[in-house]
Amino acid sequence: MAPRLPLRLFAAALLAAAFCAQPASAKSRIKDIVEFEGVRENMLVGYGIVVGLNGTGDSLRNAPFTKQSLEAMLERLGVNTRDANLNTKNVAAVMVTARLPAFAATGAQIDTSVSAMGDAKSLLGGTLLVTPLLGADGQAYAVAQGTVQTGSVSAGGASGSSVSKGVPTAGRIASGALVEREIGFQLANMTQLRLTLRNPDFTTARRIADVVNSSFPGTAVAENPTIVAVRPPAGQDMTSYLARVENLSVEPDGPAKVVIDEVAGVIVMGDAVRLSTVAIQQGNLTITVRESPQVSQPAPFSRTGETAVTPQSDVSVDEEKGRQFVTVNSGASLSSLVSGLNALGVTPRDMISILQTIKAAGALQAEIEVM
Repeated sequence: MAPRLPLRLFAAALLAAAFCAQPASAKSRIKDIVEFEGVRENMLVGYGIVVGLNGTGDSLRNAPFTKQSLEAMLERLGVNTRDANLNTKNVAAVMVTARLPAFAATGAQIDTSVSAMGDAKSLLGGTLLVTPLLGADGQAYAVAQGTVQTGSVSAGGASGSSVSKGVPTAGRIASGALVEREIGFQLANMTQLRLTLRNPDFTTARRIADVVNSSFPGTAVAENPTIVAVRPPAGQDMTSYLARVENLSVEPDGPAKVVIDEVAGVIVMGDAVRLSTVAIQQGNLTITVRESPQVSQPAPFSRTGETAVTPQSDVSVDEEKGRQFVTVNSGASLSSLVSGLNALGVTPRDMISILQTIKAAGALQAEIEVM
């Protein structure tokens, strides 16, 4: 199957940019390649009830937890329904999740996600009642409430046919939770903080430490390929020190790797990919099977025989003549590899097979990761 035109144009644009660009160091800010210890989001979760649904909620007979939650809520409000036969479909039990940002202060608003637990058909237009959101330690850090927006569209006909777009049983409440408790992480009181590399590498860790020490001598140590420990110089607080450190530029390094997405036919190769001397030849073998059924009928006015369909198959094999070998010399770079493969006129999917074959031959000095 021939590759789609947009993918080929995209690949051509990438190759043109790679050949036309002048060699230059690709530097990044430290804040873009590391995580700061303690400066992270925290996951929150809660169990709640959505009311006001237009007959699209849980069936209380099939979802006993919804019935129990409804009875407990009404009992807290002074309404006793323990012996009543509840049969409403305007209520749904939901799980509520949120992310508590780092240094979120009491009273700050955060977004929440709401997902149905039972057999509710849709949460569109429902209202989430007050729901405490708990952290991993079991403490309530936020309280959520508000109208659920699903962003989905659904419609049904009298004959039972229906159509829907999106997921109506999951939605969001923008700024639907209020922070009630702070994490308590005191950055200003810390005397040392660790920077965690998102892509661990010995060379990158050493470069970060060298760049920091060039601006603030003796304040950074690369402990391992993942951790760089920093401490502010005497007389400077941690916050202002990190504000200057995070904007320092460093050139990240990494291993030679080829990432392949076989489903989409996408190949991404790093600049460090190298080849040993290898010769490449590529050809295609196409097998085509054509079915042309024919109808066989008995003679006119015949009392015997039946009309039958007889299959007729035509099988053909088309083998593309092999192109001449393309040789890539030892130590060739990424551009040489791509140039050699393009000289064969291969498609992205053929290029995937070629790269895997070169790796099997031991001539590709890079790791291949197949997604």
